[in-house]
Amino acid sequence: MLREMSIRHFAIIDHVRLTFDNGFHVLTGETGAGKSILIDAIGLLVGGRGSADFVRHGKGKAEIEGLFEVPAEHPVRDVLSELGIEPEEDVLIIRREIAASGKSTCRINGRMVTLAMLKQVGERLLDIHGQHEHQSLLKPEEHVEWLDAFGGETVLAKRREYEVVYRKYRDLEREWQRLTVDEKEMAQRIDLLRFQQEEIAAAKLTEGEEEELELERKRLAHAEKIVQNASEAYEALYGERRGLEHLHDALQALEEIAQVDESIRSVWEMVQSAYYQLEEAARELGTYRDQLEFDPDRLVEVEDRLHLIHQLKRKYGDSIRDILSFGERVQEELERLLNRDENKEALEAEMRKLRAELDQKADELTALRKQAARRLEERVEKELADLNMGATTFHVAFYSSETPNGLTPTGKDRIEFQIAPNPGEPLRPLAKIASGGELSRIMLALKTLFADVDHIPTLIFDEIDTGVSGRAAQAIAEKMVALGRKSQVLCITHLPQVACMADTHFYIYKEAESGHTQTHVEKLDRQGRTLELARMLGGVEVTDTTREHAQEMLQMAEQMKKAI
Repeated sequence: MLREMSIRHFAIIDHVRLTFDNGFHVLTGETGAGKSILIDAIGLLVGGRGSADFVRHGKGKAEIEGLFEVPAEHPVRDVLSELGIEPEEDVLIIRREIAASGKSTCRINGRMVTLAMLKQVGERLLDIHGQHEHQSLLKPEEHVEWLDAFGGETVLAKRREYEVVYRKYRDLEREWQRLTVDEKEMAQRIDLLRFQQEEIAAAKLTEGEEEELELERKRLAHAEKIVQNASEAYEALYGERRGLEHLHDALQALEEIAQVDESIRSVWEMVQSAYYQLEEAARELGTYRDQLEFDPDRLVEVEDRLHLIHQLKRKYGDSIRDILSFGERVQEELERLLNRDENKEALEAEMRKLRAELDQKADELTALRKQAARRLEERVEKELADLNMGATTFHVAFYSSETPNGLTPTGKDRIEFQIAPNPGEPLRPLAKIASGGELSRIMLALKTLFADVDHIPTLIFDEIDTGVSGRAAQAIAEKMVALGRKSQVLCITHLPQVACMADTHFYIYKEAESGHTQTHVEKLDRQGRTLELARMLGGVEVTDTTREHAQEMLQMAEQMKKAI
């Protein structure tokens, strides 16, 4: 549940700090005062995409911070656990900064997270619903998602089972299609695979070969210099310069001294050790020198071999291991194509078996969906009756999929929500019959139902009551109050019938200060609410009549809320 929020340098907001309670909140104010800007800021807190346009003119960055209460049973706990984030004292602090350059940073309890991670968390913290989201109700392809979500884990678990089998079936189908291309294309593919297989096989590559060849090329390319240096080193030890003989003379002299003066013995031992090591090194150096030879023909062979390897790497991979792996895949595909008739028969048999399983899963999913659809119809019609649409019939229509094989990633069903607003009228798609006000109430009815299903603790409605008036507006207000008993509800509204029913009322207004426009937010007391309701009832000028009407609305609202 959202408890506190701080906004700095965001759009026309310089600095606003808000505290939220339980129940039903409304945000009111004149058009352009910044009500929707507040919702945008909340949206950024839970993973909305940022933009440099959000940063207040002349400021370096916008800052938004929110404090959420997340008790042990909160639905966000599982997501936090997966991300390795532990709430401190059942509190989650989310901070979002957007620089004037457009760069955005997100932090949860001080830990920096990605936008995707923040969105995962945000989806469990609150649900923002605005007028534009009516569009999802007008898209039949979205209706199956609504129905499955309502059906809950029973439907979703069966859908996951179906999806696993569907993916296997599609993989087999794609493999079968590869084996059934026309003969000309098949022959071309086989020729290409044979060429690739033969080219790789003819190279007779071995792992580690390239590294060994590089070392050998280096030795061969510098062979003359190596021979010269090795000879000079050997001569310095064993040749005319008599390096070891001098050291041997020194060793004998030190030995004679050590016989009469023990203090020199450690020096004698070090020289003795050095002499034996140098003697061994000289022998190995002589062997190394004698084996050296300058072989320009071998250098050409190594260069050619490395060139071949580099050519194959350009075609088949970044290393010899990659080339060999590519060759294995080529061999497997070639064998499948050369034996395609047998493979096709095996694939077709496996596909028939999987298709039978897939049809069974799809039928089971359809049966569960139809059960959920009947429950959804009953629940929506009950909610619509509460919203002054008691004569409306709501129907979940099932149609067969229009795909060639009758299957889709979500099953066999094409779902469409239909309504008949008045008795005697035929059922029609929502897009063809529902007005803006009707859509608002249908959406509110669905959101009310999904609050029980999703267990999202905070719901935000951005002018969902647009196009509604009279008794319907009162019905929406009462539904919001009832919803506020289960969840924390925030609603931007222009309707006094809705505003008077709130448990908490925020008034948003803007003022020009020192040549700059700033948005302010004020939590209203009883007197402030009366004045704001009077303004909403009568426009710019507040009269005694509108003030009395506002007081009466508040008194009636208190009585109605007790009865809900």
